[in-house]
Amino acid sequence: MNAKPFTIGVLTSGGDAPGMNAAIRAVVRSAMAKDAKVLGIANGYEGLVNGEFRSMGARDVGGILQRGGTILQTRRSERFKDPKGQREAIRRMNAAQMDGLIVIGGDGSLRGAQALTAQGIKVIGIPASIDNDIWGSDMAIGVDTALNTIMEAVDKLRDTASSHSRAFLIETMGRNSGYLAVMAGIVCGAELVLMPEVNSTVEEVAHAVEDAYLRGKNHAIVLVAEGANIHTTDLSRMLDEMDVGFHTRVTILGHIQRGGRPTAFDRLLASRMGNKAVELLLNNESNVMVGLQGMGLTPVPLAEVTSHTRPAALAYYEMAKMLAR
Repeated sequence: MNAKPFTIGVLTSGGDAPGMNAAIRAVVRSAMAKDAKVLGIANGYEGLVNGEFRSMGARDVGGILQRGGTILQTRRSERFKDPKGQREAIRRMNAAQMDGLIVIGGDGSLRGAQALTAQGIKVIGIPASIDNDIWGSDMAIGVDTALNTIMEAVDKLRDTASSHSRAFLIETMGRNSGYLAVMAGIVCGAELVLMPEVNSTVEEVAHAVEDAYLRGKNHAIVLVAEGANIHTTDLSRMLDEMDVGFHTRVTILGHIQRGGRPTAFDRLLASRMGNKAVELLLNNESNVMVGLQGMGLTPVPLAEVTSHTRPAALAYYEMAKMLAR
């Protein structure tokens, strides 16, 4: 009698990030190459509680490498936050004879993974978050694509700003992390960046915009993370009242940053991480996240990931200010 194949469950949870599909594809095909079976779990932890499982083969993941979003879909689950919901999820996993689970998602998703490991479930995490706010990995899946999306938008807005001599306040995602705003500020040559980790004043912004005007620039760009201490629309109104030379306009990029075709970097990172996650499970390693450290992939204990907060990109913040002079 043939032995039961090692069965891996895979789910995507939390906010979607470009490259999630590439990670799913890598999990499925890497597992198949090792004679393991993969069950795709629809709708994140909610699907885990409901038992929304389906067997996945090579053709199920064909043609998804270049697609944004996640074919498994993602949904937040209040039920899974409760121990009763977690026990139901484990019961569903056991009934499906699932030997291990791969969770692709951000900080909250990895906390969910840690909750399962505490109850004896073998779990490997893969970081996917455009905010790049996950401890233990230099980069998460989706960050590079989101940055490229912001860069393309700012470059286009600069054309309009220059044509009409305007100051544009451009709001990026980042409720608790200013990573996207800061990095976009550097690569787009912004006059100033506002981030949640650093309190800014209206006077500071006014000075930066007015200084650009007095230096003869025909536009000014300010990148504002959504979690900054000054709301973007309020800031625009106050700047116009202060007469800083330029009239201001607000553009909120919103969820456009989550979508789109993943870049080569994100496709490669996701593929490497998916492959590594399968390798770790099949080597009987678990309860870790696959982290990018330097150019290599390293297993980082989930307990460590979920008990630390990634430090703010303050060195890059200072660089952004320096390069804006």
